[in-house]
Amino acid sequence: MNFFKKTALLLLTLLFIISCKPSDDKNAQDISPYQFVKDSNKLYFTIIQLNDVYEISPIQGGKFGGMARVETIHQEVLKEDPNTLLVLAGDFLNPSLLGTIKVNGERVRGKQMVEVMNAMNFDVVAFGNHEFDLSYENLQKRINESNFDWISSNVYHNVNGENVPFHKVVNGSKKSLNPTFTKRITVGDHIINLGFISVCIPSNPKSYVTYTDVFEEAKKSYNELKDKTDYVIGLTHLTIEQDKEMAKFLPEIPLIMGGHEHTNMYHKLGNSIITKADANAKTIYIHRFQFDPTTKKLDFKSELKTINDSIKVDERVGEIVQKWDNILTTKIKDVVENPNEIVYHTTTPLEARDTPIRSVQTNMGEIVAEAMSRSYDTDIDCAIVNGGSIRIDDVLSGDVSAIDIFRVLPYGGEVLKVKLKGSLLNEVLDYGENASGTGAYLQRYNIKKSDKNEWLIQNEKILDDQIYIVATSDYLLKGFDIPFLKPSNKEVIEVYTPTKEEKAYDVRKAVIDFLKSK
Repeated sequence: MNFFKKTALLLLTLLFIISCKPSDDKNAQDISPYQFVKDSNKLYFTIIQLNDVYEISPIQGGKFGGMARVETIHQEVLKEDPNTLLVLAGDFLNPSLLGTIKVNGERVRGKQMVEVMNAMNFDVVAFGNHEFDLSYENLQKRINESNFDWISSNVYHNVNGENVPFHKVVNGSKKSLNPTFTKRITVGDHIINLGFISVCIPSNPKSYVTYTDVFEEAKKSYNELKDKTDYVIGLTHLTIEQDKEMAKFLPEIPLIMGGHEHTNMYHKLGNSIITKADANAKTIYIHRFQFDPTTKKLDFKSELKTINDSIKVDERVGEIVQKWDNILTTKIKDVVENPNEIVYHTTTPLEARDTPIRSVQTNMGEIVAEAMSRSYDTDIDCAIVNGGSIRIDDVLSGDVSAIDIFRVLPYGGEVLKVKLKGSLLNEVLDYGENASGTGAYLQRYNIKKSDKNEWLIQNEKILDDQIYIVATSDYLLKGFDIPFLKPSNKEVIEVYTPTKEEKAYDVRKAVIDFLKSK
């Protein structure tokens, strides 16, 4: 081989070796589609978004969700980017099964959620409408216990007709909650000032709360921040239609992180992106940002991350979750032997979200009502239950465990067997139908409306003078939702209360047994 051929072969060999050598630029390796290749002239930060989280533990037989799993992802993202914010777009204090139980004589009412969120070092949360399910006293306790910021521009504490900001008691002193939140992020010589605005859907009226106009307050907050910050971001608890309207109303907002619907979504309107994760941390959003301090240009990539049983549990947060799980399991075992038993598998999602369950007949509502009817061995003509007793505010799919049913019906209660006249039953059904949108709306079994607008039981018109046997909840017969449905009503002929040995003694046991029979 001559000299030139040897030289050429050597050069080719060197080129091959160099081309096969791993790159020293770690930023260019193993980058997912949701990450940026880091540029030293730009600034990077991340926001992890959750919304509508009521359960600290995994759901659906342990397959999805779980705040200790979320914390594992949180820690991984912090290693990737120390400038990571953890936020929640409303609804976390209620409803939950744990929230309804008593510990040391006092109902938990979201205490477990605040304890877990403090351990996870949440930065800021938005008020959701379900925060106001709590009494003012309980809400104030939870705010005082929290280490994170709360924001909303359009919710105020109504004190004797005067609207004042909600507050947190810190070291014995009252500190008003701010309508907005700001964050200054500094990396080397690079700085970005972020502003967060929030508004809440006025769907849960309470005497101690005043809701002001959603869009006017959002605009006011935006105008207050726009000249003080580089970018303003939304952290809202609205319907998707309202979020879209807000994106049109304030087109300079690059990202609106929302809640309320319980189903993940991603919408682009003009220059704005709207994101919502699934309820109960079945998914979370990870938003990775790149900011150019010179041009002030902000880019971001949004990753919808599924939280499932492939993710390890963070030990520190897991210990807190386990503590509360042990308390819950002890309480549930008073009713059923195995809280984690899979009692049913559904291929059709069971609709138990608040808005449908309080407005229309749903398959979950019918299951509860039918289970009530079948909790007695004797013939029952029909069953009715107030939609407000179904509190999970979620859709069940796949495997359904016993504890899921407790989450559906956290307050429990007896199934009563009531004999009443058809005239009263017609009146009750009319009242429930007219109460659509409230907890007094009735979920039914063996009852439907005819084309002639008449109520039917097993396709037969309800007759005013006939006596019907109806399965209903003990709560409903107390007259709280339907004022005239009480044992004292002369058209209530007889009320049978089950013994502790009967399935009907606890509506949750009745539903679990019914699903197992299917």
